[in-house]
Amino acid sequence: MRILITGGAGYIGSHTLLEVLTAGHEAHIIDNLSNASPTALDRVKQLANRDFGFTEADIRDRDAVQAAVDDFVPEAVIHFAALKAVGKSVADPLPYFHNNVYGTLVLLDALRASPCRCFAFSSSATVYGDPDYLPIDEAHPLSVTNPYGRTKLQMEGILQDLAHSDPSWSIALLRYFNPVGAHASGRIGEDPNGIPDNLMPFIAQVAVGRRPAVNVFGNDYDTIDGTGVRDYIHVTDVARAHLAAVDWCAAGNGKGRGCEPFNLGTGRGTSVMEMVDAFSRACGKPLPTIMTPRRPGDVATLYADPGKAERVFGWRAELDVDDMCRSSWNWQMHNPQGYDQEP
Repeated sequence: MRILITGGAGYIGSHTLLEVLTAGHEAHIIDNLSNASPTALDRVKQLANRDFGFTEADIRDRDAVQAAVDDFVPEAVIHFAALKAVGKSVADPLPYFHNNVYGTLVLLDALRASPCRCFAFSSSATVYGDPDYLPIDEAHPLSVTNPYGRTKLQMEGILQDLAHSDPSWSIALLRYFNPVGAHASGRIGEDPNGIPDNLMPFIAQVAVGRRPAVNVFGNDYDTIDGTGVRDYIHVTDVARAHLAAVDWCAAGNGKGRGCEPFNLGTGRGTSVMEMVDAFSRACGKPLPTIMTPRRPGDVATLYADPGKAERVFGWRAELDVDDMCRSSWNWQMHNPQGYDQEP
């Protein structure tokens, strides 16, 4: 199958690209490298021992996106390209709407004249907002607490309306909880620009000596130890879920499966301090922490009911928190400056 991957040089995108190539599919990447490194793509080629196409372009560049679609003629699309930092979206929301929502419209416009009607969308558990009940299943009411989540919810709405208007579409809305970890090889992993917005890369940079201490945002939540609880899921499990979703889409054999949401999580919650302790075990040393105020838009506890994905396309998470921490430490230990420094 020919699979077009937007944002394919990024953290989740590069891991998914590797799974796509390993499974024997052809791939073409569109990425502007704003929060990614070309080194990640080089390493994926080495790990897979296979090549793929690459268009360096912004997802909002109509001409470039249309040319990539016309030249590659994809049979399926996995759409990652988006800005993703919750805190930054609260401080400066307009770039998030312009990049995430408008960029998705550009991509869908480019697909209009193509035969491709198989689409896996990188959504987020932030579309659930502050939970009414736990674990969260796909029937949970949708309500966002930050602009990043609002862009994901708007994109889901666009895709649902598209599938309703044209029943030939098969669209999987993949609502991630908290992807962490790295490939077992230690060759590709999470390497954010500047100060990490997410917990795991920040912990890893503290462990390797790039940061003095882990900032814990809020220790007064109603949780087991006062720190926020999230459903962390290994990035390799997330990558494999995309392949399962694409197979589900393609199995419609052109008849269309509509637009369906699927949670990607483990079904288990882990607190910030529990994750810090697990990473300390992985790297063999205690990690200092600093308690700071809560961040705007954060909620106390989120964890998934991921059962629908297993029932519908046979996927479930297989790796646990210790696997996540060991693989993340293996990546950071061998790449202390990320992709800027070859191991």
